[in-house]
Amino acid sequence: MQPITRRSVMQTAAAAPILASTTAFAASTEKETSMTADAFAFQHTPVPLPFDAKGLRGISEKLIQSHWENNYVGASKALNIVRSRLTQALGDTNTPPYVYTGLKREQSIRTGSVVLHEIYFGNLGGDGKAPADLRTRISAAFGTYDKWESEFRKIGQGLGGGSGWVVLGFNQHLNLLENYWLQDHATHPAFTKPVLVMDMYEHAYQMDYGAAAAKYIDAFFANIQWDAVAKRLT
Repeated sequence: MQPITRRSVMQTAAAAPILASTTAFAASTEKETSMTADAFAFQHTPVPLPFDAKGLRGISEKLIQSHWENNYVGASKALNIVRSRLTQALGDTNTPPYVYTGLKREQSIRTGSVVLHEIYFGNLGGDGKAPADLRTRISAAFGTYDKWESEFRKIGQGLGGGSGWVVLGFNQHLNLLENYWLQDHATHPAFTKPVLVMDMYEHAYQMDYGAAAAKYIDAFFANIQWDAVAKRLT
């Protein structure tokens, strides 16, 4: 055993930060590699409806099942295909950048559809009655609860006969709770967490209400699962 000297202690002390830095860098690199692999390998599994499709008021089981299977599950399958195509295209040096960017555009659209549909179905299945504490929270942000609901409904009515989403969202950058108009699956305000989502694409109501979007909006409000909304605001 070599004797411990002042010089050896200083050398060990000097090496410690370098060793720690190297270890941290290695761990960081390993983590980044893992995250990159997950980003390309990820395949989405559709989430079942969180409620009994027969139990909604004013929205038929046939409509909900069709919406879930054809639009949501369809978007999930499409997203998985696009991810696979992206992996193939990235590995092919002959893939033109504009082709790859086109696939990324599709990824953005399909991702938005999957996520927004899951949040939409997740905030259905309730009794439509917002608890007092949540009404107070919304009132604080909009002046009154009724003012919030009036604007939310008006945005939805304006999207009737077309496409898009209405979202009550919390902008984490602005620290602001407000309603948003989303033109499509890929339109979303930056750094905003969706709290309540209403699908205004015609597939969400046409089977039950035809072009009467306002009646669908009434049915939507009658089935809001406010517990889910409250958890998103927590």
